Amino acid sequence: MLWGPTIIIFLLCFSPSRQQFPRLCATQEALRAKECCPAWEGDGSACGASSGRGFCRDVEVSDQPDGPQYPFSGLDDREKWPLVFYNRTCQCAGNFMGFNCGDCKFGYFGQNCNERRESLRRNIFHLSRSERIRFVSYLNLAKQTVSADYVVATGTYLEMGNGSNPMFSNVSVYDVFVWMHYYVSRNALLGGPGNVWTDVDFAHWAPAFLPWHRVYLLHWEHEIRKLSGDTSFTIPYWDWRDARECAVCTDELMGGRSPQDPDLISPGSVFSSWRVLCSQATDYNDRGVLCDARAEGPLRRNPGNHNRNLVERLPTSAEVEFTLSLPDYDTGAMDRSANMSFRNTLEGFGDPRTGLGSSPRLGMHAALHVFMNGSMSSVQGSANDPIFLLHHAYVDSLYEQWLRRHRPSPSQYPGSNAPIGHNAEYHMAPFMPLHRNREYFISSKDLGYEYSNLLAESLHPYLEELQAAWPWLLLAALCGGIVAIAVTAAVLTAKRWKNLFSLPERQPLIWSNDTEETSHRNYQTAM
Repeated sequence: MLWGPTIIIFLLCFSPSRQQFPRLCATQEALRAKECCPAWEGDGSACGASSGRGFCRDVEVSDQPDGPQYPFSGLDDREKWPLVFYNRTCQCAGNFMGFNCGDCKFGYFGQNCNERRESLRRNIFHLSRSERIRFVSYLNLAKQTVSADYVVATGTYLEMGNGSNPMFSNVSVYDVFVWMHYYVSRNALLGGPGNVWTDVDFAHWAPAFLPWHRVYLLHWEHEIRKLSGDTSFTIPYWDWRDARECAVCTDELMGGRSPQDPDLISPGSVFSSWRVLCSQATDYNDRGVLCDARAEGPLRRNPGNHNRNLVERLPTSAEVEFTLSLPDYDTGAMDRSANMSFRNTLEGFGDPRTGLGSSPRLGMHAALHVFMNGSMSSVQGSANDPIFLLHHAYVDSLYEQWLRRHRPSPSQYPGSNAPIGHNAEYHMAPFMPLHRNREYFISSKDLGYEYSNLLAESLHPYLEELQAAWPWLLLAALCGGIVAIAVTAAVLTAKRWKNLFSLPERQPLIWSNDTEETSHRNYQTAM
C-alpha cells in the first residue's frame, strides 16, 4: 500500500492524533538527544514553527508532592513523564495538537484547525444494522493493520542503554492501544526477577482514572477515523444498568460464546480469530521484564461465570444514581480507600450503596470487568477485548453526567498528594502529545463530543416544568373549549333569527360579472 501519500492526506484533512511512541522519536538519535520535535510535513520545520503551529521547547513538570503509595524515585520510566525519554517536545499553539503540531485539538478539524464540530456517541443498540456492521469492520481493520505511525516499547530506558539501543516493536493500530493500557497500569520493575512494586498505577485507583480514559477514547476514536477515512465515526456505548447477561455478546456485535469452548468467542464472529498481547502480568513480574508485544493466544471471555464473592451482579440503576449523587470528586488519600468519593465509587472500589471505600465486593466499572471473566478481567490486558471500548464509553458518559450535575470548580481536582501520576499538573503516561490530568476535568462538549443519552437528560428540566404546569394547561384548554362552543352557539342562533325576520332579496344590490366573482372567491379560498 502507498502509505506515505495517504498519511499526508489524512494529516491535512482529518487531523489524526498521535501518541507514544512515534516512529520518528523511537530512534537512537532522538532518544540520546532526549528530544521529540519532528518536522511538520506541511512546511518541513520542527513542530511546524515556520507556520506558527508550535515550537520545540523544554518540558515542564510539576514539583507538587505525590502521595505515599509509591515510595520510590528514579526507578520507573513513567515518573515525571516523559522526562526519562524526552525533555524537549513540541508545544503547540492555538487549536493545533500532536507530537509535531500537525493535528488539531479534540473537536477541531480542517487544515487550519478552525472548523469546530460536535460528534455524537450513541447507544450501540440504537445503531442501524449497517452501522453495527461498519463498527465491527472498523475494529477488525484496526486489528489487522500494522500501525504506520507508532511503535511500542519492549524494554526500559535502562535496558535500551539509555537510548543507544532502542527496543521497540511493530504492532497493529488496535494493539497500540492495548499496549498503552498495559503500560500505564503495569507494576513498577525494581530490578531483577520477581522484584516489583504492585501498589502503583498511573491511570487507575486514583483521581486520573476518568480523565486518562477520556483521553484514551478520544485518541482511539481519531485513529479509527484516520484509518477508515470516516470522519463521522464515534465510539458507541453499552448501557449495562440492570443487565442480567452480556447483551452485546452476539455474533452480530462483539461475539457470542463458542459452542465448543465457553471461554472462547464463537467462530461466527470475526473476534474469534483475534490474538491478545500483554495479558500475562504474573509472568512478566516473575521474570522482571516488560511485555514483548507478541501474540499470546486467543481472546477469552465467559460472561456471568465469574467469582460471585467478588462481584454479585452487574450494577443497578439505583447504584448508578447513588454514585452520581456523590458531590465530592475524590476524598481522603484519593486511592481505593476513599470514602464518599464519586471517582472511587464509579471506579468500583467504593460501595455503590454506602459510598464506603475498600469495599470487599467490586461494583460499578470494576464489576463489569470481572463479570466478563476472561481477557477483560485483567487490568493490564483488559483492552484486548473490544467490549472495553463500549464499556468505557458508558463510564465516560457517567463521568460527563456527574460533571454537568455538580459543576465542580477546577480546584476539586487535586493539585498535590494524590498517588503518583494523578496530580492535576502531571502529564498522562504514556501519551505523546502531552496531556495534563486537569485539562480533562471539563465537559465533553468542550472537547467536541456529546452523548445521546445526555441529550435526553438535558430535556428533563423542561419536561418537569411542563409536568408541573399541565393541570393549568388542561384547565385553560377546557375553558377555551367552553368559550369556543358558546361563541359558535351564539353565531348559529343569530343566523337563525336573522333568517326568520328578513325578506328574501330579489335582485343583487351591486351588479358584478362572473370573472370578478370567481377571482374574489379564489383569493379567499387561497387565504
